[in-house]
Amino acid sequence: MNEAIIILLQLLLAHVLTDFVLQPTRFIKHKQRLVLRSWFLYVHAFLAGFLSLLFLQDPGLWYIAVLIGVTHFFIDLWKLQQRKDNLRFFLFDQFLHLLVIFLAWLYIIDGFVEIFPVLQNLLTNTYFLAVLIGFLLIIFPTGFLIGKATQRWQEEIEVAHKKDSLEAAGRYIGIFERILVLTFILTDNFSAIGFLIAAKSILRFSDKSGTGARKQTEYVLIGTLMSFAITIVIGLLIRQFAL
Repeated sequence: MNEAIIILLQLLLAHVLTDFVLQPTRFIKHKQRLVLRSWFLYVHAFLAGFLSLLFLQDPGLWYIAVLIGVTHFFIDLWKLQQRKDNLRFFLFDQFLHLLVIFLAWLYIIDGFVEIFPVLQNLLTNTYFLAVLIGFLLIIFPTGFLIGKATQRWQEEIEVAHKKDSLEAAGRYIGIFERILVLTFILTDNFSAIGFLIAAKSILRFSDKSGTGARKQTEYVLIGTLMSFAITIVIGLLIRQFAL
């Protein structure tokens, strides 16, 4: 098992170095501007394969390096042909790279036969299922529930004041804070929840001046307390019935 993990880490290290450390912004712009005529696109793909082979330290796995290099080239080429270079395309690009690395890793360690038994064990594991359901609940329906519960106050604030915050920022802040709170509960770090509340209070309420600031503060506070309360209840239920 340790050897298998080392191989995976070696492949991941090669990817991180190739895609981030050894790819400065000026080279990225060079690829975006010239696409197939960019010399760096080819060098970049070569590095992906070369570093993978270098870290694996096994010349017999040269075909794995070729696979990673070639797929890296075509994945990057696909991304360069998209009109927008936004977060969605970046994440999908990285997902494809990591998927190739994962499949190559499974092939090297002959791990394909272990996939279905592992999945079967996970899907019959009470704790795994409870944690998975818990995170899905706090990410999706909880945000919808809080939005509906606080909708009347949100409308009141929007009528009185022009929108002065980032689009959907509150929703994403809520998702991340609930993920952190549930993680703290499941890892027995209850005290960290207090630091999270304090940090959010400082950031959200330190600059509240002008007419209507109190209403907005109360609205955010209600949403925050609801978010924390629901997440804490879900976390405690998981600990009670799944541990």
